[in-house]
Amino acid sequence: MRYATLDGGKRVRPALVYASGEALGVDQQQLDPLAAAIEIIHAYSLIHDDLPAMDDDDLRRGRPTTHRAFDEATAILAGDALQALAFEVLGSHGSALPEVRLKLVTALARACGSMGMAGGQVLDLDAVGKTLQLEQLETMHRLKTGALIELCLAGPAIVAGAPGPVEHSLREYGACVGLAFQVHDDILDVVGKKETMGKQSLADQKLDKPTFPSIIGLDASIQRAGALRDQAVAALDCCPGDPSALIYLADYVVSRDR
Repeated sequence: MRYATLDGGKRVRPALVYASGEALGVDQQQLDPLAAAIEIIHAYSLIHDDLPAMDDDDLRRGRPTTHRAFDEATAILAGDALQALAFEVLGSHGSALPEVRLKLVTALARACGSMGMAGGQVLDLDAVGKTLQLEQLETMHRLKTGALIELCLAGPAIVAGAPGPVEHSLREYGACVGLAFQVHDDILDVVGKKETMGKQSLADQKLDKPTFPSIIGLDASIQRAGALRDQAVAALDCCPGDPSALIYLADYVVSRDR
């Protein structure tokens, strides 16, 4: 569990949690359980995503994937335990009122369950070897990647008791940034370097997975990522606090090299 969680990774999701809190004027320490829980869920999902039954990857963050470093059974159990740990952290740590914790636990369950990350992964596996329409591909990634990222923005709004329009705007930012993240991931799979990314390039092509470049081309994918970034930033107009960190992260998501 420590191997998969504590060494390496961009920590984009916790950064988004804290940046959203900054845009709402929330004390950063109040967001520690949410930021940790979301990153733990992300780490568990990567363990399972790398398994032979899924993407069968050998490298993650420049090191052997968890099932390669240990064994397949241990990796599955580590992922299971991390998922449980995420809910334990969110439900039992921090100063939020019990009703706020309940809302956060429910929101996290939705984001990583059949209507979110896990459901998106099912669509991803089903898409192997098929040609998808752009709308289908975007729906898949809004679930697989975007739902958890959207919670990074909505969670602090729940903690802050923000008005509905403010939470809606942050969810819009999260949905756009989540999709932009995946578009840029697909771009990096084509143009990125293994040494920089810490994993194999052209992995999606080898698995015959539909990607944004394979459907609309590389140049159009770059343009789509930029348009999503602009849409995300435009959604921040109604934030009562400082949105500069969110703007920075929107820029980072579509410019990173790994």
